[in-house]
Amino acid sequence: MSTQATGRARVRQESCTAKLARFFPEASPVRIPVRLTRVAGDGNDCTESTVIEFGTPREVLFSSTLPLEFADRLKVQNSDGTLDAEASVVALQYTSGRTAVAARFTQEVSNWIVKP
Repeated sequence: MSTQATGRARVRQESCTAKLARFFPEASPVRIPVRLTRVAGDGNDCTESTVIEFGTPREVLFSSTLPLEFADRLKVQNSDGTLDAEASVVALQYTSGRTAVAARFTQEVSNWIVKP
């Protein structure tokens, strides 16, 4: 005789960054810890650690708590130095108290993301 079990299905809520990634058809999911610095130019640079969640050959998408605005300049660095580039904010999406950010590299960054 078999017994029947019931349980609640777990529904993963889509992250705010995943929602923004829909606007970037080339975006691939990645998980790259980085140090992000907003380069203010007036000496009021802000820094935080975050994770790049999606990437294209030209853009990085991540969640941030920094007070970012469209066209802000950013420095993106990973711990081993293989990614050390400047980018400019091209999209922001505010969802549930979080900010999803898309930033485009200001110069070509070769081999930072490898597509299968």
